[in-house]
Amino acid sequence: MTGQSPSSSRVLICDDQELIRMGLRMVVDSQPDLTVVGEAADGDAAIAGVAALEPDLVLMDVRMPGLDGLAATEILCAQPHGPRILLVTTFDLDEYAYAALRAGANGFLVKDAPAEEILVTVRAVLRGEVMVAPSLTRRLVERFVLQSPTSAPAERSRLAALTERERDVLALVARGLANGEIADRLFVGETTVKTHLGRILTKLGLRDRIHAVIFAYESGLVRAGD
Repeated sequence: MTGQSPSSSRVLICDDQELIRMGLRMVVDSQPDLTVVGEAADGDAAIAGVAALEPDLVLMDVRMPGLDGLAATEILCAQPHGPRILLVTTFDLDEYAYAALRAGANGFLVKDAPAEEILVTVRAVLRGEVMVAPSLTRRLVERFVLQSPTSAPAERSRLAALTERERDVLALVARGLANGEIADRLFVGETTVKTHLGRILTKLGLRDRIHAVIFAYESGLVRAGD
């Protein structure tokens, strides 16, 4: 294991399977800019570890005995200066994932992802990016919004804050298009799309692109199957 450099980002690994924790530790600790500062086998231990070790990032398993990853994510994301949370999950769109994203998780990491992909995802989340592919976000949200398809009046009323073009951008984001694809569709520059998206997040008080997608479906702007 490498020693921690002054500029290293601190990572806490939470998974009930020791082999998974060991594998993730080997990958993360192999990098000079990343350091594993602790491990946890359930949500309670993760919350205690965050309080004691102050990590920058938690790699959080979703399904664990006792306090699961969803409940732990909700608790940690409610903290004013909590760490970023990267869910460690399977590729079958775990039933907890939608709720975890709503709670404030910053993305997904598939358990059997290769080391290079793990490192790219970890560093991106540490930079403040949300690491869920647009198409996967749409599949995830559609799957769970279909279970409760009625849009909330409070969410619908918030749409009035957006301009027509901002609604267009939000709808295309929710349909799984990346910024470049939205730019092509609307015949504008990609920088313009990013500007619109930033204004949408600010006006609606949303954290990131994932929460914009969730809002678009829950407000009724976009419906599953569109």
